[in-house]
Amino acid sequence: MFESLIGLVAIIALFVIISRQQSRIGLIERELGALRSLVLSGMPALPPQAKEPAANDSKPADAAIPLAAAADLASPGTASLASATEAEADTAAPSAPESAQPAAAAKPARQSDVETALGTRWAVWVGGIALALGGLFLIRYTIEAGIFGPRVRLAMAAALGLVLVAGGEFIRRTGFRVPVQGAAGAYIPAILTAAGAFILFGTVYAAYSIYGFIGSTLAFTLLGAIGVATIAASLVHGQALAGVGLLGAMVTPLLVASQAPNPWALFGYLAIVLVATGVIARIRDWRLLMAAAFVATGIWTIFYMTEAPGTNLSVILFIDGVTLAVLAFVWLGRRDEAVAGSGFDWPSIAPGFFVGLSALALFVDPAFAAIRGALPGAALVAALVAVALYRPRALALLHAAGLATVLVYLGIIPPTTIASDFSGGALGVDGMPVVASDALMLRVGIVLGLVFIGLGFWAARRFAAHGWLRAATWAAWSAVAPLVILLALWSTFGNLDRDLAYAAVAAVLVGVFVAGGEWIARGEAPPLTGGAAVSFALGGAAIAGLLMLHMAFGSGWTTILLGAAAAVPALATRWRSYPVLGWISVGAVIAVLGRAAFDPTIVGAEFLSKTPVFNWLLLGYGVPALAFGFAAWQLARTTNGRPRLAMEAGAALFCLLTVAMLVRHAMHGGVIDTAAATLAEQAIYTLIAIGAGAILVAIDMRSPSQVLRYGSIAAGVVSVAFIVLQHFLALNPLLTDESTGSIPVFNLLFLAYLLPAVAAGALALYSRDKRPEWYAAMLAVVAAVLAFAYATLSVRRLFKGEFIGLWSGLGQLETYTYSALWLVIGVVLLTAGVWLKSQVLRIASAALISIAVLKVFIFDMSELEGVLRALSFIGLGAVLIGIGLFYQRLLTRAAKAKLETSNS
Repeated sequence: MFESLIGLVAIIALFVIISRQQSRIGLIERELGALRSLVLSGMPALPPQAKEPAANDSKPADAAIPLAAAADLASPGTASLASATEAEADTAAPSAPESAQPAAAAKPARQSDVETALGTRWAVWVGGIALALGGLFLIRYTIEAGIFGPRVRLAMAAALGLVLVAGGEFIRRTGFRVPVQGAAGAYIPAILTAAGAFILFGTVYAAYSIYGFIGSTLAFTLLGAIGVATIAASLVHGQALAGVGLLGAMVTPLLVASQAPNPWALFGYLAIVLVATGVIARIRDWRLLMAAAFVATGIWTIFYMTEAPGTNLSVILFIDGVTLAVLAFVWLGRRDEAVAGSGFDWPSIAPGFFVGLSALALFVDPAFAAIRGALPGAALVAALVAVALYRPRALALLHAAGLATVLVYLGIIPPTTIASDFSGGALGVDGMPVVASDALMLRVGIVLGLVFIGLGFWAARRFAAHGWLRAATWAAWSAVAPLVILLALWSTFGNLDRDLAYAAVAAVLVGVFVAGGEWIARGEAPPLTGGAAVSFALGGAAIAGLLMLHMAFGSGWTTILLGAAAAVPALATRWRSYPVLGWISVGAVIAVLGRAAFDPTIVGAEFLSKTPVFNWLLLGYGVPALAFGFAAWQLARTTNGRPRLAMEAGAALFCLLTVAMLVRHAMHGGVIDTAAATLAEQAIYTLIAIGAGAILVAIDMRSPSQVLRYGSIAAGVVSVAFIVLQHFLALNPLLTDESTGSIPVFNLLFLAYLLPAVAAGALALYSRDKRPEWYAAMLAVVAAVLAFAYATLSVRRLFKGEFIGLWSGLGQLETYTYSALWLVIGVVLLTAGVWLKSQVLRIASAALISIAVLKVFIFDMSELEGVLRALSFIGLGAVLIGIGLFYQRLLTRAAKAKLETSNS
């Protein structure tokens, strides 16, 4: 079945090749006709095509056959004309523009792509595969027919393989060149050599596995030798042959089984193959081949670590050491001498991944943990860092070492959500055992932290002037890895409530990171720029400072000191204008805000005093607010920029939070809980928001800032939202029947409606010409509505007493009083609008009077009786006539003033 399929494919390929050859002959005839026309017309022809790149490094391909030569092959009768054309093209080449060459050659090249692929490359490839399969099929036929004995058949197959290899070498030595442009990938000597190697592999494997003529040792040796020899032959035959040899060499251990497997023999063999491949790849600069060798070796290592019983730790260290040595001394040898800080070697990703994975397994696998595998694992991590420093292009090794370290030490942190049972000496998570960490991890963590800090800062300083990205990478890992190690060790071995020893270590890290950042900055070009590497170092110092505060102090003092610490980097901008300093202050704002969100009481509900104002809330929110304000003031005078705006926003936010939290604390008897706010409490929040808007407007007028400008607008909008949603709807005593208090004037209505009305009106008046027109108009309308609500609710309280819920009904005198009151308020609003020249107040007056008119004609007419009905209509008429008279006089005065102005 398989032979029939191959035959069918070969027939189809042959048919396609013949048809494409006919098309090619027709194309050549048309091109010759075009050249004849050019010669007869006397026009200069295009220069001949440039030489095609070599098919391989040892045997460069000749230049593509000129069109005249191709015509000579296709049509001998036109040889003289084509030669003349070529000669004329050579003489005219200097005068022809270079830009015309690709345009002239583009169309024929596109037309011949498929033809070249079928007639040259595909034919050669299929032929090589057919030769290899043909040899195997011949052996199979002799077996089935019983023509020769096993030894003769194997000898014939070996002879065929050697003949193919020798034929490939003979063709190469006789001066073989790729004859057709675009056929460099169909290098026939390499194809023949690959087919011969394939047959030799099959012959040796059959002699060992099928017939048992040779033992496992000899078979292993022969297969390995064939693979290495094939890789070596790629020096003259190209990278594809090296891939064939590498595949065969790496598959050999799978093909040859042994009753007593020896890991040293296996990995010694793999080391030889890796070194040989590295040498070949380095000579020819074959990156893909080198990456494939690293990947294959790494897969064998991981397979051995996971599947082999009684894994030998020395073997793992040996093969990982050989891998790193090949990378550092063979593959990357003398590559970094020109520019040490430039370039990235992508094949080094493979050894970084697999060696890092080996190190990770030595740390976390129980089998290796039992034999103290953390020490060799740490050695591998340190080796990765050292090679990355020695060969800067292998930056992937640094990432592998950093990731392995972070994963290992994050993995030793005890989970906080599991049921712990130490009676058996272990932890359990859903039935899976968790290996408990020991003191060895503590010592190893200290050593690895020192490795990352020392080598990381040294490398960052080395590359700071000419490789900012590389320097930033080193500085980042020199901060991240030690901080993760410190956090993991403290969480595992330290006291989570308060641990002064670990706090001292964190303080030392703060000093080391600050000194390292300054040292790196002095190596920048120009010095003291404060680039990305310096930013990572100082950012690490900030995080270490946060850990230090948390380890050394309780929750309350941590929040206070962290807020105060925001001023430190802002002060540092007086001496160093590093951009990161301002952002570190912003980070302190975010940290304090997160801490307050986690525990709004700052010290915990059980430790919060019930004393109004003077308690932990004042310090926990007030001190950060002052520090943020100072930091914003300092940044405005040094580096400025977005950090300053963020600090201004943080200062304003924490000022509001300070007042709001103190109010809630006082209103709820010293308890900060999630209970719904009362109308009185909400009124205080509304007054705070309005006051904050006024304060921000005032500060913005003295020191303009976008944060203050938009913050003041946001405060006004929030206060209006409070009023509409809470005062008028959710907490309105008409709807909740909440007690308004027993005091006649200074009661809940005074606090919730009159004071906000006065405050909103004052802010509307103050913000005129300072904020957008809609902003002042919005506040003015809200102030008018609040005043209307206060007056109306006060009338109802006068009639109903302390509780004014709607379900208590309406009396006739109360109904009449509302009409009279609304008319009076409308007149007052009209007067204020004229006096203040506010169109908003005049429109509000008209709306209120219109409501009063509708009430009188619709409600009062049906509900009131006797003298109250008459007085309601009389009062309404008198007010409307008075308003009309007022407007007539107002308009008359305006007309006279306009006339006098025009006459003058």
